[in-house]
Amino acid sequence: MSDLPRKAVTRTAKLAALPLGIAGRATWGFGKRIVGESAELVGRELQQRTAEQLFKVLGELKGGAMKFGQALSVFESALPEEVAGPYRAALTKLQEAAPPMPTRTVHAVLEERLGEGWHELFLEFEDKPAAAASIGQVHRGVWHDGREVAVKVQYPGAGEALLSDLNQLSRFSRLLGPLIPGMDIKPLIAELKDRVSEELDYGLEAQAQQAHAEEFTDDPDVVVPQVVHQSDQVLVTEWIDGIPLSEIISDGTLEQRDRAGQLLARFLFSGPARTGLLHADPHPGNFRLLPGGPEGEDDWRLGVLDFGTVDRLPGGLPATIGESLRMTLDGEAEAVYQLLCAEGFVKETIELDPDAVMDYLLPIIEPAQVEEFTFTRGWMRSQAARVADPRSPAYQLGKQLNLPPSYLLIHRVTLSTIGVLCQLGATVRLREELEEWLPGFVPEGPVDGEEAVAEA
Repeated sequence: MSDLPRKAVTRTAKLAALPLGIAGRATWGFGKRIVGESAELVGRELQQRTAEQLFKVLGELKGGAMKFGQALSVFESALPEEVAGPYRAALTKLQEAAPPMPTRTVHAVLEERLGEGWHELFLEFEDKPAAAASIGQVHRGVWHDGREVAVKVQYPGAGEALLSDLNQLSRFSRLLGPLIPGMDIKPLIAELKDRVSEELDYGLEAQAQQAHAEEFTDDPDVVVPQVVHQSDQVLVTEWIDGIPLSEIISDGTLEQRDRAGQLLARFLFSGPARTGLLHADPHPGNFRLLPGGPEGEDDWRLGVLDFGTVDRLPGGLPATIGESLRMTLDGEAEAVYQLLCAEGFVKETIELDPDAVMDYLLPIIEPAQVEEFTFTRGWMRSQAARVADPRSPAYQLGKQLNLPPSYLLIHRVTLSTIGVLCQLGATVRLREELEEWLPGFVPEGPVDGEEAVAEA
């Protein structure tokens, strides 16, 4: 891969070939069944071939194509186990690496943005990228003051490629739907498009990262690298070592998985409360597990990278989420329904049975009902199947619910994080994090009776 393909006709041709390939493989599968091969075996091979082509093309193109692939990758847990293996291999390739752009292009961007003497800013600079993602790649270096740094360089033409890819993908989103059961692909692509301008703005990213870095300075659980320097298309931050979360998913110990899961949940809910910002790109490539947690070198901390996509929540997560979750756990069906109506989750023209809404919600919030919950691929698959099966009451009710625009990104981030927890197979004390950080989950007001005496 020599460079980010910039010509719209080139990128469009590659993406346009995807639905043709899917249709061709479907015809091939039909032919195989005619000659007597098992429908299950044919279907499995069909999905495998589709996944391999889809994510190969998405990874090669980077830009919006790869961004879409990364967004899908965290939902791998929802796939049936018999086809999850091939998907897992194809998806995880997108979480840590992509073909690099050539050294001459990197140097040209650095010279344009940092000046002709950009080499003087570094004691060392590695031309080979340490990581590559959807709109930029990261090089390791040593800043002139001796600090080890990560130098993020944006691909030339990244903005044009992002929009072109996402527009093209949205045209055949219906064909991609079966890849991830229970997930509506079109709103995901629309939401990614809405975030394009923010993700391309390294100034906004630097602000968001620095806000987190300052808030989490000396935090025993979470590490966020400080921002060292920022200009258009170049962002320099402190370097952090650690084990990529994708490696913990594939080879980590049970202790590492559980610790990573607990800290991921803690960061998801504490971040908005502490910074007014929600880190909105929770795929495994953006997290590291670092030694040196509260219990010493044998304990672990969570390193968090890439703040290009954030949701700005000055008051933290909406209290409505915590209140509705608490009332659902308490069995207050009518109160939950009225709150959902008031917030626009149920449109005025729709009337639903509060008890049916409760039946729809309870399985989803199972992790908050117990002191600790083990997230598994099996649990994720069961939830996906429940809401994706047209014969299911949950499917029929879900079609009548509405997701207000202000909750779109929160919803995707929460689902994505749950997807990663299921990939980890982590046992997490989720309720503990909700009680600590989620507004509205713990009722406000004076404590009475024996509890008041004990507190006094």
